[in-house]
Formats: sequence, structure tokens, C-alpha cells
Amino acid sequence: MASEFKKKMFWRAVVAEFFAMSLFIFISIGAALGFQFPVSENKTTTPVQDNVKVSLAFGVSIATMAQSVGHISGAHLNPAVTLGLLLSCQISILRAVMYIIAQCLGAVVATAILSGITSSLPDNTLGLNALAAGINSGQGLGIEIIATLQLVLCVLATTDRRRTDISGSAPLAIGLSVALGHLLAIDYTGCGINPARSFGSALIVGNFKDHWIFWVGPFLGGASAALIYDWILAPRSSDVTDRMKVWTSGQVEEYDLDADDSRVEMKPK
Repeated sequence: MASEFKKKMFWRAVVAEFFAMSLFIFISIGAALGFQFPVSENKTTTPVQDNVKVSLAFGVSIATMAQSVGHISGAHLNPAVTLGLLLSCQISILRAVMYIIAQCLGAVVATAILSGITSSLPDNTLGLNALAAGINSGQGLGIEIIATLQLVLCVLATTDRRRTDISGSAPLAIGLSVALGHLLAIDYTGCGINPARSFGSALIVGNFKDHWIFWVGPFLGGASAALIYDWILAPRSSDVTDRMKVWTSGQVEEYDLDADDSRVEMKPK
């Protein structure tokens, strides 16, 4: 773990998570806020936001950021995804902790900037996640678990280097999965499948009501996806104790990192 801490590649990856997360939050929540909604000229006076627009904004922005920094950090951009990859023994504990810190900081910075830009919007909650009327905490938790489970399952499946049948774009597939999660969860919880994104809004607005749901739900969903994929759908042949060594060594099972220490791209042994 100490050796990984000293590598420039490691810190480039942490910075990439912070930078990409900041852009992702700024673009996606900025699209969700919007000064021109409702549009009085078109008589769209309903206060309900366009769920398709918001879902696509989150999905496309994630796909764009994944394409931009995926070769540097893996483009987790979500603590639940990071947890899933940790439990799948693909990253070290140190990397997981630093990624989650960077993701949360990126979300806070982006939300703070948006707060200044959209300060004149009435009742601006900066995309704060909250339970819809009639939804209790247990129901909201279930929605978050399912929405996050399908996302992390998609990440694990599309980035599985044992597969030879994938010819499309992994970032696009993950982006569509994010959009799908939002289409499912927006009307129930505002969609909190990204704990860092939820944390940024809650911290800047100063409202942590039911905030635990947006950490526990995604973490349970991410953990469940890792266990289901690695133990039921696509079990690995290597010994569990050998795989767990990645938590301290930082070496990815079945692959070696490039020797020049410039990228996190992996090559088969």
C-alpha cells in the first residue's frame, strides 16, 4: 500500500477523479436546474422537471467523463462504484479511500460554484435528493439499492477483461445505465445512486434530512452487484486469498500495470 502511495500514477488518478467529478456534477446538476423551466411562453407551468432531460444529462456527462479519464483513473466517479470494485478485488483499500474523498470534494466544489451561478433561482436546492411525498425511508432505500445495483453490475460486466464479446463503447453503456437509474429513481428519491453527488448538494444547502439513505442504499447496491457478479454470474478461477492481496498491494488480479507508470491500462499476463 505504501508503494502505491508513492507513485505519480496513483496521484494522477486521484486528481482525475476530482477533476472529472467536478465537471460531471457541474454539467448534470446545472442541466437539471435550468433558468428557463418552466417556460411560460409555451405554457409549461408545471413545476415538475423534465425527467428525460435530467436523466440524459447525467448519463451523457458520465459517459463523456469516463471516455476522458477512464485510462487514467478508471473513471469511477461514484463511491458506490468504487466500493463495488474494491469488493471485486480490483483496487486497493488506499485507492478506494482516496477516490471517495476526491469524488466528494469534487462534488462539493462543483455544487458550490453552481450555488453562486444560480443564486437568483427561487427555492434553489441545488439538486438536493429527498424522498417524494408518500415514500417512506424503507421504500426509498429499496429504490436506491436496485438503481445502483444495475449500474455497478453494468460497470463490472463492461470492464471485465476476461470478456471477448464486447465490441461497443463501455463508457456509453455505463452512461446509459446511469440514465436508466435516473429514469427509475427520480420520481421516488430524486435519484441518489451517487453518494458523492448527494453529499455535495446536502452540504452546500445544509440539509441532511434522510441523507443516510443516499449512502446506505448505493453502498448496499454496489456491494450486492459485486457479490452477485463475482460469485454467481461470472466467478473467477483464482483463489480468494490471492485476490484479496490487491487490497494492500494495489496489483490487479490477472493483469499487470504498464511498466512505464504512466497509465493504468492493464495487459494480460
